[in-house]
Amino acid sequence: MAFLISATLLSLLLLSNVNAYPKHGFTLQLIHRDSAKSPFYNPGETTSQRMRNAVRRSARSTLQFSNDDASPNSPQSVITSNRGEYLMNISIGTPPFPILAIADTGSDLIWTQCNPCKDCYKQKAPLFDPKQSSTYRKVSCSSTQCRALEDASCSTYEDTCSYTISYGDNSYTKGDVAVDTLTIGSSRLRPVSLRNVIIGCGHDNTGIFDAAGSGIIGLGGGSTSLVSQLGKSINGKFSYCLVPLTSETGLTSKINFGTNGFVSGDGVVSTPLVKKDPATFYFLTLEAISVGSKKIHFTGTIFGTKEGNIVIDSGTTLTLLPSKFYSEMESAVASTIKAERVQDPNRVLSLCYRDTSSFKVPDITVHFKGGDVKLHKVNTFVEVSEDVSCFAFAENEQLTIYGNLAQMNFLVGYDTVSETVSFKRTDCAQM
Repeated sequence: MAFLISATLLSLLLLSNVNAYPKHGFTLQLIHRDSAKSPFYNPGETTSQRMRNAVRRSARSTLQFSNDDASPNSPQSVITSNRGEYLMNISIGTPPFPILAIADTGSDLIWTQCNPCKDCYKQKAPLFDPKQSSTYRKVSCSSTQCRALEDASCSTYEDTCSYTISYGDNSYTKGDVAVDTLTIGSSRLRPVSLRNVIIGCGHDNTGIFDAAGSGIIGLGGGSTSLVSQLGKSINGKFSYCLVPLTSETGLTSKINFGTNGFVSGDGVVSTPLVKKDPATFYFLTLEAISVGSKKIHFTGTIFGTKEGNIVIDSGTTLTLLPSKFYSEMESAVASTIKAERVQDPNRVLSLCYRDTSSFKVPDITVHFKGGDVKLHKVNTFVEVSEDVSCFAFAENEQLTIYGNLAQMNFLVGYDTVSETVSFKRTDCAQM
């Protein structure tokens, strides 16, 4: 009961300080880490090399639900590894201090590296200095913000709230829980500002983090994510449209909030958004996948056999499925393709073909509860070299994830109030 009261008070506090656009909404750029607008961009790489790197990262980095080596006194956040694929520009503090961080639907807390750094990974951009922000304020142990944050802990010798977040690859971030002004540059209206936003000011950040990034922007379902802290100003709605990596490198994807995030019109398919632990993740219910006329029924995962058995994630490249189900699906796909079967040069994906004129892929339809999503070639096969394409699904006994390749060229809308996720076939490069 105390937690519920704290969460309610936190919500009211945040909503009273939002200065956004409930009638119009706003749109931002999502920068793929391998696009020309990304600091990670390597102009010497080909499209297939970029895709190959994305597949490698996806194979190494997956959602984690626990860390057996973590201290019982160190609060843990269950989030994705730090290899998220999309970046966002935001500013923290007054005056606004720009940061470029991973946009992550698999985590909640917004955090960045901060001065003074006890032990920080090397970062190319300047570090955020909280002393230079007139609106920065640490929160106390007794504050509503600290009590409502699951990842928070309190020092026994001083009244300050701190956090620890561990990642699946043993990276972590530790620091102070604080509030400050967050400024988001809208592409259509003047910048959106939120006051008293909960952030993590990381003073100890170690692991396989990239020097070009400054932290993480959590877009998950938990109370401290950007989506939740925008509150009623966006009416629980956001959407994104991911441009395929085979498109021009200078193109950027879009993420929309509020009325801009509403998905409607002909061809929209909706499925229930299932609320379950951990609240961070967006769970859907997968019923079956059809390959041509063959329908393969889904029998369940570690998330359960009924409602909410798969996580939709914008930061994971591949779609991950349990071994038995994946094997059935791979066999069905292989039985329809007449092209020469070859080995993946990277030895990551198991179903690959010589991409010649004889290479024709079957129709694949994902049957979610309440709606069917028909995939195209860009969603099901990836070019890993100039003449080899591989099936963009993989087996994983630990996790079931609907990855971003399956979502490309769809407008994917999340409505956390109506509790639905919607898909609409869209040319994302034209948005």
